[in-house]
Amino acid sequence: MTRWFTQVGERARTRLSTARAAPLFPGPVEVRPASTVDDGIPPGVKVAGAWAWRIVLFILAGYLLLRVIAALHLMVIPVVVAILLAALLEPVAGALRNRGVHRSLAAAIVLVGGLVVVFGGLGLIVYAFIAQFNNLAGQVRGGLNEIRHWLARGPLHISERQLNNAIDSLQHQITANRGALTSGALTTAGTLAEVLTGFFLVLFTLFFFLRDGGQIWAFLCRLLPAQAELPVFRAGYYSWVTLVSYVRATVLVALVDALGIGIGLVVLRVPLALQLGALVFLGAFIPVVGATLSGTVAVLVALVTNGPISALLVLAVVIAVQQLEGHVLQPLIMGRAVSLHPLAVILAIATGVVAAGIIGALVAVPLLAMGNTAVRYLAEHPRGEPAEGHEPPGTEPTDEDEREREEAEADSRRPGEGSVEGEIKGQQP
Repeated sequence: MTRWFTQVGERARTRLSTARAAPLFPGPVEVRPASTVDDGIPPGVKVAGAWAWRIVLFILAGYLLLRVIAALHLMVIPVVVAILLAALLEPVAGALRNRGVHRSLAAAIVLVGGLVVVFGGLGLIVYAFIAQFNNLAGQVRGGLNEIRHWLARGPLHISERQLNNAIDSLQHQITANRGALTSGALTTAGTLAEVLTGFFLVLFTLFFFLRDGGQIWAFLCRLLPAQAELPVFRAGYYSWVTLVSYVRATVLVALVDALGIGIGLVVLRVPLALQLGALVFLGAFIPVVGATLSGTVAVLVALVTNGPISALLVLAVVIAVQQLEGHVLQPLIMGRAVSLHPLAVILAIATGVVAAGIIGALVAVPLLAMGNTAVRYLAEHPRGEPAEGHEPPGTEPTDEDEREREEAEADSRRPGEGSVEGEIKGQQP
């Protein structure tokens, strides 16, 4: 019995010494995670799936945005047009404010002055058209008869009977679709009411953009979270600078196109040279294709009034002006205003035409340029630091030596700090 108690005591002491020698906090115990649905899926598939649902959300958000814009197009289109006009007229209003003119009076002067210039120019064009109408009508009839004779005696060998049948068929179609034409006239009347409503909305919105544009943008930015307030404000500011540069460059390019083609029409004695020049000026606001389309109208007018030789000469003038625009004006002027690839410009115009017609074609490129500037600024300055040299990040010099010099100067500068209120005071003209 004594021996048994001795063995039990020794075993107890051995266990106690072993327990004392063990660490107080043992190491982590490896726990195997429970199996999930993702087990066995390749990492590339996981990444693709994560991106896929985010892309679907972006597409859905864009679709809903387009539906809202389509439902509110009577309000959205005038506001967009007012923004473009404000970018064109703001430097004038800013100059008046710097000379001590009250901001409301400066906005009113610029607005009224712009209306006088626009309607005065339109009045002169309409007056000249009415004065030349009788002469033009006779020239058109003579030109159409000449074309008719050419179709009959030229290489196409279209007989007079075929031409008469085609004219009779056209008249029959017009008579048969008189109801559709009447409903179209009613639709046109409704469209005219919408145009008048949009016109007055543009004037009203433009006045307040010229008067309180900076304060309106600052108010919208203060609705955002504090971390995003300054970056979004400066992104909008640099986008506005890009828009102003784009509008100025577009006006200059359009003026050169109108003068070039208009002088050619005057030299060739094509009727309505002033009106066609104005049409070229307006068409040039659609980049790449606008001046070409309006120049085509000038060629057709020359063909109908003066004959094929004059039309060929006008076509040569249009091509020469387009070559000047494409190889000199666009790289020199527009290249400094926005930095967009020509393919992006073409796709933006096509998308604008599909989405909103002519208005979409007009605003697609400036909206793309503003978006490009805003995205590039936020990507490079997520905390809202001022851009180097206060130049919009969406513009780049076209000359390589100049680009290297500007990059070297930018590296020597240190970005500063600021607030929305300070930016308003420092950046307003």
